Amino acid sequence: MPTDPPVMPETQAPWQPRDRLRITAVRPIVTAPEGVPLVVVRVDTSEPGLYGLGCATFAQRFHAVAAAVERHVAPMLIGRHPGDIADIHRMLHYSAYWREGPIGNNALSGVDMALWDIAGKRAGMPVYELLGGRVRAAAPVYLHAGGATIADTLDQARALMASGVTHVRLQTTQPGLGSYGTPRAGGGYPDAPYPDGWDAQHYLRTTPELFRQARQELGEEVELLHDVHSRLTPKQAVTLARALEPYRLFFLEDPIPPELYDRLPEVRAASPVPVAAGELLSSVPDAARLVLGGGVDVLRLHLSAIGGLTPAVKLVALCELTGTRTAWHSPADVSPVGMAANLALDVTTAAFAIQEGHVYPDPVHEVFPGTPMIEKGCLSPSDGPGWGIDLDETQAAKHPPTTHAHERWAARIRRPDGSLEPP
Repeated sequence: MPTDPPVMPETQAPWQPRDRLRITAVRPIVTAPEGVPLVVVRVDTSEPGLYGLGCATFAQRFHAVAAAVERHVAPMLIGRHPGDIADIHRMLHYSAYWREGPIGNNALSGVDMALWDIAGKRAGMPVYELLGGRVRAAAPVYLHAGGATIADTLDQARALMASGVTHVRLQTTQPGLGSYGTPRAGGGYPDAPYPDGWDAQHYLRTTPELFRQARQELGEEVELLHDVHSRLTPKQAVTLARALEPYRLFFLEDPIPPELYDRLPEVRAASPVPVAAGELLSSVPDAARLVLGGGVDVLRLHLSAIGGLTPAVKLVALCELTGTRTAWHSPADVSPVGMAANLALDVTTAAFAIQEGHVYPDPVHEVFPGTPMIEKGCLSPSDGPGWGIDLDETQAAKHPPTTHAHERWAARIRRPDGSLEPP
């Protein structure tokens, strides 16, 4: 006969829960309906049919996150009351002793978001109402235009604008396999030690022309964005920002790598365009320091990498108090559950600037019923209880993940002299 999962007495709260509801199971689910590994944590309870879903997606190390959830996190939660969100978050955060880091924080996020989902379902309310309710009807999004040529990029931008999108990120192919957000073309430097290299000086010379033509052809009404993807030195970042000043960028994203974030305040101070950063942070204190130290105009975080919704709510309050704005990370390597968490924050804070958008293909909608869809350039959170998103495990099983797709690309991003660049 089946037996109840073992309870760890040491991890139970030192107070008596107000009812008999308990966590009965915690498990990771890994699926890749778009080719990118997504990790979702499911938390089951003693009430039949009551469970929650949370995003724990660290696509590049999904095996490690799944193992952390299964082997370390899950046993600590059996028997806990799912309403103890804050205490459970702190307990899991401290339990590894060495705190912060994307593997532990993603495992933590999967549980945290799932508990918020359960809280909404118990209350019969969407999570955004648990956070205080809406301050805006919907969240405008930006989408990506990235062509092999400037003409291709601008054609993509026109198509997005025609669909109602008012904010567009522009990228155009650079020589080399390191080109980001665009088709890649090797062999750009045939006489160099590494012919497939990516060259910062070429990038600095050519990127302003993309935006000159964009303003000329797309007009003044559309908001334009650009992602450097952490490739420049602080001085190079300032050079680029000043060259882009005439084209009024909505923001310039990740101009320098996170290892140099102590230099971001000086980059921001010298930049005539708003600076957005934070996507590669996996530490709440580091994110707070970025805001308090004047390093960013727009804070961009991958919510699961910082531990989920609970710490994000605190950072949003900090942004409100300091005049910093938010633009949460959300491309293909954020699950629809993670996007739902982004949206709950977007519509409940005055600090909101813009939401990175992603058009999920049909297989994602089949795996995740309720996946948000962009309408007239905006996303709206579900009005259903919790996140309003489910996960069909039968469909999920049809899309097993593959390993090392990102690593194979990152290992080939080198300068023409053969030295590695940040991916």
